[in-house]
Amino acid sequence: ESISVLNDALSQIESQGNFSMNSTSSGSVASSSASIVGRELSTNVYKYTRLEPILYALGVGMSTKDPDHLKFLFEGSEDFCCLPTFGVIPAQGLMIDGVASLPGLNIDLTKSDPWTSFLKQNLKTCMCSFLTGQLTSVSTIADILDKGSAAVLLIDVNTYCGKDLVCYNQFCLVFIGAGRFGGKRVSEKAKVTVNPPKRPPDAVISDVTTVDQAALYRLSGDWNPLHIDPSFAALGGFEKPILHGLCSFGFAAKHVLKQFANNDVNRFKAIKVRFSKPVFPGETLQTEMWKEGNRIHFQTKVKETGQVVISGGYVDIVPALDESSALEPLKTAGLQSDLVFEEIACRVEEFGSELVKKVNAVFQWDITKDGKTVKQWTTDLKNGSGAVYQGPARSSADITFILSDEVFMDVAQQKINAQKAFFSGKLKMKGNIILSQKLEMILKDYAKL
Repeated sequence: ESISVLNDALSQIESQGNFSMNSTSSGSVASSSASIVGRELSTNVYKYTRLEPILYALGVGMSTKDPDHLKFLFEGSEDFCCLPTFGVIPAQGLMIDGVASLPGLNIDLTKSDPWTSFLKQNLKTCMCSFLTGQLTSVSTIADILDKGSAAVLLIDVNTYCGKDLVCYNQFCLVFIGAGRFGGKRVSEKAKVTVNPPKRPPDAVISDVTTVDQAALYRLSGDWNPLHIDPSFAALGGFEKPILHGLCSFGFAAKHVLKQFANNDVNRFKAIKVRFSKPVFPGETLQTEMWKEGNRIHFQTKVKETGQVVISGGYVDIVPALDESSALEPLKTAGLQSDLVFEEIACRVEEFGSELVKKVNAVFQWDITKDGKTVKQWTTDLKNGSGAVYQGPARSSADITFILSDEVFMDVAQQKINAQKAFFSGKLKMKGNIILSQKLEMILKDYAKL
């Protein structure tokens, strides 16, 4: 599916100058394509220290402004780890390494970029345990396709820590002018992209890239002058240097990780994207996300233009513990706070439009037992006519309250106010703490029940 959709965009890609390839005769491509498939292209040993995952995190927009990003930026953090999409770094140099020497092809790589990218990783097995080490990556030709006006190469890159496979990438490279050699058009080996559901997104997160974003990201190993040198970018048909596609990829992935996995790298399984349009440093990347079970569909736009730059994307995640059957006994027993939220839901259904005008905020409640979250509720008094529902916020929460069922009842019955509970350590807050002052608008009538 992801390969077939290339047909609609090939003419547009060619006019943009994103990809270029000069082939020899079509016959020579056809005669050599069978021998190309399965061929090992190159092997690379990637040595790393604590510097590399930190530099990558900075390159895709992680910042100390967010306290939860510290574990990606500070090697002394108790939870120090690397972003899951760091898995593209050991592999990125191998996506085209050796392609130029394939028999029957004379390839101009000066304008080449991946069209799609798939990543499955388990880097936590090594990189999160050691601050120094090395990874060995091996690239092979998975398949070659004939798309008419272009040839498409599927490049598989397997990355190992010792004998353990810790990361698998698949890159799809499009080469204009090298098609019509009589090859097949689709491949069962291709990892496919998937269009998002036809409904409004469940969550949207935006990040402004800096004008130096490409200059920073290239320090992770992608030295293509297309992303830094204006004269080289002009040769590629661009008015100025563009952002690395894999940098935009990193931004989108961290949006999903934050919204649906609470920045827990252990919950990441795989990611697939299709690169649709270029991004210029300084533009705002806006990721729209849809949750369908354990798969998060997403697409990323440039907010200033509305153009979709990453499409058909998805991230597969591991369910959180509080989403598992382990919660069933607690749900059966019930919580006192459930009654409060049911009453709030009735009130919002009746007076929601009025409350939205007064409050204009999304509140998420993480109800705990023995220090662990056992249930989540969301009070959305920002969108439409308001809503109350069980589960995490479908759009970004403005403030999240973390408290036990007992403390929640004390706050709801006005035995203690939220700020006093916060300063006494009974209540934790994340986000815009000032909004806690508006809780009275939600809870003030509960004492009459």
